Amino acid sequence: MDKQMIQPIVAAIISSIIAFRAYRKKSLDLSGALAGFIVMTLHIAVNFRFGAMLLVFFFTSSKLTKYGLETKRKLDAEFKEGGQRNWIQVLSNSGIASLLVLVAWKLTGHQDKCLDSKESGSMVYLVSAIIGHYCCCNGDTWSSELGILSDEQPRLITTLKPVRRGTNGGVTKAGLLAAAAAGSVIGLAFVLPGYLIASCSLDVALKQLLVIPISALAGVSGSVIDSLLGATLQFSGFCSVRNKVVGKPGPTVKKISGLSILDNNAVNLVSILLTSALTSITCSYIF
Repeated sequence: MDKQMIQPIVAAIISSIIAFRAYRKKSLDLSGALAGFIVMTLHIAVNFRFGAMLLVFFFTSSKLTKYGLETKRKLDAEFKEGGQRNWIQVLSNSGIASLLVLVAWKLTGHQDKCLDSKESGSMVYLVSAIIGHYCCCNGDTWSSELGILSDEQPRLITTLKPVRRGTNGGVTKAGLLAAAAAGSVIGLAFVLPGYLIASCSLDVALKQLLVIPISALAGVSGSVIDSLLGATLQFSGFCSVRNKVVGKPGPTVKKISGLSILDNNAVNLVSILLTSALTSITCSYIF
């Protein structure tokens, strides 16, 4: 049995185990588990490094979502036990990457290559966009999940005025550092397996290490873009009845910031598109 048959089978087995486990642990609901299975299978079947980035994002974000549950329960108006995600949330965090993965498969099949514009400029654009995608997702998740637990007073990114924890567009130093770390982890998930499965010359292989600082920057950029959109196009208000920051206007809600134009999934989608494009352009100049 050749690699073209083995890799999809391995991908389906791994993905089914992870999706079932995530459903049992309430990280995903049933629809989220089914969507996650499809997305994971696609990523791993096409390229193990694509799968590695997705799995690092999924496992780290799931762990951090469950960290500090009691504090988040008090602050988050949309708190779900275990941070349970549905199919819409799964696809908003992986749909664009999945389309890019399909295009990469169409161009190169299962071949894994280093980032090198001399060999294939189009693949540098594609792969870099996928890296930027998961740096943005991971950066936003780490900064949100850890930032809300910080003792530091959040400040609205557009005005730098202090705001309540949980306000869309509120940022902290801890949150930005977490975003940088989150991006770096995605970069490592791409670079390290590449030394085992991708073939390229020594100078090109060494140059791949630049992906890590680029990924750190992409993580911060994704978090900042998300915060800017959240502060301007996503509503935040304080509900005097629930005593929490909420995302919809109401008779008992005092507005803090933003307009009711985008919801959280839409903000994530736009942030991903912009961060992926910026990362792709940056890597095209460097590699």
